[in-house]
Amino acid sequence: MIKQVKKTIYNMKKIIKTSFLPILFFVAMGCNRNEMQYDASGTFETTEIIVAAEASGKIMMFDLAEGDVVEQGQIVGFIDSTQLYLSKLQLKNNIKAVKSRKTDVSTQLAAIEEQLVTLNKEKQRVEKLLRANAANTKQLDDINAQIAILERQLTAQRTMIESGNYTINEESSVLEIQIAQLDDQLKKCYISTPISGTVLVKYAEQGEVAVPGKALFKVADTEDMILRAYVSAAQFTQLKLGQEVSVFADFGEENTRKYIGAVSWISEKAEFTPKTVQARDERDNLVYAVKIRVKNDGYLKIGMYAGVKLTADNSSLPTDH
Repeated sequence: MIKQVKKTIYNMKKIIKTSFLPILFFVAMGCNRNEMQYDASGTFETTEIIVAAEASGKIMMFDLAEGDVVEQGQIVGFIDSTQLYLSKLQLKNNIKAVKSRKTDVSTQLAAIEEQLVTLNKEKQRVEKLLRANAANTKQLDDINAQIAILERQLTAQRTMIESGNYTINEESSVLEIQIAQLDDQLKKCYISTPISGTVLVKYAEQGEVAVPGKALFKVADTEDMILRAYVSAAQFTQLKLGQEVSVFADFGEENTRKYIGAVSWISEKAEFTPKTVQARDERDNLVYAVKIRVKNDGYLKIGMYAGVKLTADNSSLPTDH
């Protein structure tokens, strides 16, 4: 009886072993295919910019929330600029006061010019009398002397007035430069986004006091995602800038989504294989980093894993496979 039981147990083990061997084989082959499916792998990243305050003062408005989609140049808040505005008004009044001291050249020289016109007429009259022997040369000499004196006075007066006006213009220019500086500072009181993208982190709130250099928020360009992947030395020679490749984003539970990307950067130096990256050939100790730019359709996220085939296949693939 005992021998019969042992024999039965032996036969059952044999059946189980022989039945599961093909299954294990295909599972192993499936895993190997998954591992060898991609030429390279990596994670998505993007261009991230931390926007800092450029002015000092209380944050009067900061209409922004994490996750908001913003456009390049969009105004999302502003910092108190009252004192800067008042300083600008003061400078404008100073410019008016300075320019009021400016002398009108034609007005100031009008009297001398009128005397010269009168003397020149008198000179012409005396010259006619001399030709008729009705006057003497001394009268003409006296008139010429008076004309010469007035002309020198006219030249000196014009030079002095123009010099004074030049100084006033210089003073005015200095004040206008100061106004331009204030305009630049006023412009920096507005908080704007340098790129189009998504707000990742908000570091400040309305009502807080900002100082130059204080981080306000972080924005990322999520329209153009960058996949940082690593390739072996053999694959490195097959790549060139602008080359199209197939990218397969991993959405978990064996779900993938296919994209066409373009190689935007290739490292010129090899590095040791990062622990988080599976190289196609585990014997490759040194790999090259590459960046692949992929247009985001709204599904790609920062940190998401993806595989790469170095040949671009434009044929459509099922979303889930």
